[in-house]
Amino acid sequence: MKWRLRLMMLFEYAIWGAWYVTVGTWLGRTLHFSGSEIGAVAGTTAIGAMISPLFVGLLADRLFDTRRVLAALHLVGAVLLVVAARQGSFPLLYATLLAYSLCYMPTLALTTSLAMRHIDDPREEFGAIRVFGTIGWIVMGLIVGAWGVEATASPLLLAAGLSLAMALYCLTLPPTPPLARNRRFELRHALPLESLHLLRDRSMAVFALASFLICIPLQFYYAFTNLFLNEIGVVNAAGKMTGGQMSELFCMLLIPWFFRRLGVKYMLAVGMLAWVLRYAMFAFGMPGELMWMLWLGIVLHGICFDFFFVVGQIYIDREAPPALRAATQGLITFLTYGLGMFVGSWLSGVVVDAHATAGGHDWRSIWTIAGGCAAVVLVLFVLAFKDRKGSVGATVAVAD
Repeated sequence: MKWRLRLMMLFEYAIWGAWYVTVGTWLGRTLHFSGSEIGAVAGTTAIGAMISPLFVGLLADRLFDTRRVLAALHLVGAVLLVVAARQGSFPLLYATLLAYSLCYMPTLALTTSLAMRHIDDPREEFGAIRVFGTIGWIVMGLIVGAWGVEATASPLLLAAGLSLAMALYCLTLPPTPPLARNRRFELRHALPLESLHLLRDRSMAVFALASFLICIPLQFYYAFTNLFLNEIGVVNAAGKMTGGQMSELFCMLLIPWFFRRLGVKYMLAVGMLAWVLRYAMFAFGMPGELMWMLWLGIVLHGICFDFFFVVGQIYIDREAPPALRAATQGLITFLTYGLGMFVGSWLSGVVVDAHATAGGHDWRSIWTIAGGCAAVVLVLFVLAFKDRKGSVGATVAVAD
C-alpha cells in the first residue's frame, strides 16, 4: 500500500513540475508575452489554491469516492493542458490554464487526504510517502532540461500525458468513500473561518501577516527564475533548478536539529533571510566565474521553503487548539499559496515589465526589488514576533 501511495505522489507532483517551472520561458521568449501576462499565468495556481477548499469539502468529503474525484479532475486536466499548449494569445491561454488550475490545485489536498486515510500513523509514515512528490518534481526538471524544450509548449504536453496516466492510476487505488456523506454541507466546513479568532493573539497574527507578505517576493522566483537563467545564457536551466528541490530533501533532515537550538522565531527568520540572500545571489551572479552565486541562489531554496513553511506548519500545530488545527493550516495555506502568491504574481509582472530592456530585462534591479521586499518582511517579523514557548523538538513531515 505504501508504495502505491508513493507512486501516486510521484505522479501528482511530476505533473506540476513538468510545466510550471518553464512556462514563463515559453511565454516570454517564444510567445513574447509581457511580464504582467507571465505573472498572471503563474498566478492561476494561486486562484486555484484559494478556491480548491470548496472542491475538497464538497466533492470528496460529502459526495464521491476520493479516487474517482482525482481521476476525473486529472482527466479533464489532461485535456485542458493539450488545449493550452495550442494557444498563442494571452486571453485564451490564461482562461485555459485558469480552468486547469481549478482542476489541479484541489488534487494536492485530495492526494494528501487519501494517503492519510490508508496509513496507520500519518505523523510517522506520511513523510516517507510525500517525499516522492519532490522526487517526481526533480525528475521532470531534469528531463525537461535535458530535452532542451524549455522555450516550447512541449512541457505542457508532457504534463498532459502524465495527467492522463495519473487519472488511470487513481482508479487502481483503494476505495476511499466520503466520510461526511450524510452531513449537511455548510460554508464553514470548506473555508477556514473558525480559526480567524486565533489571529487575536499577537504572535499568531504577526506570523499570519508575515506568511502572506513573504509569498509576494516568493512569486518572483517561481514565475521568472527560469526565464532569467535562460535569458542570461545558463545552459539546461530547468535541470539546474532541480537543485532547489534536492536541497529541500537535505534541509528537511536538519530541521529537528535546528529546531532544538534556534526555536520557532529564529528558524522562521533564517528562512526569510535565505530569501534575501537568494535574490542578492541572483542580482550579481552570472554564467562563468560567478556561476557559483547562481548555484547558491538556487540551492538556498531548501532553507527558504523548509525553514519557513515547514516550521510554520509545526508552529501552527503547536499553537492552535486540536479542534482547530486543520482549519488554521487551511487559513495559512489560503494566505500563502492563495492570496500571497496571487498578489506576488501581479506585482512581479509589473516589476518585470518596468525593467524590460531592448535586449531582455534589467534583472539586477528586478532581483534587488524582490530581495528588498523580503528584507522588509524579515525586519518587521523579527521586531514584532514573540515566541513564548521557546525551543521545542518536533516531528516533521515532508512538504513541497
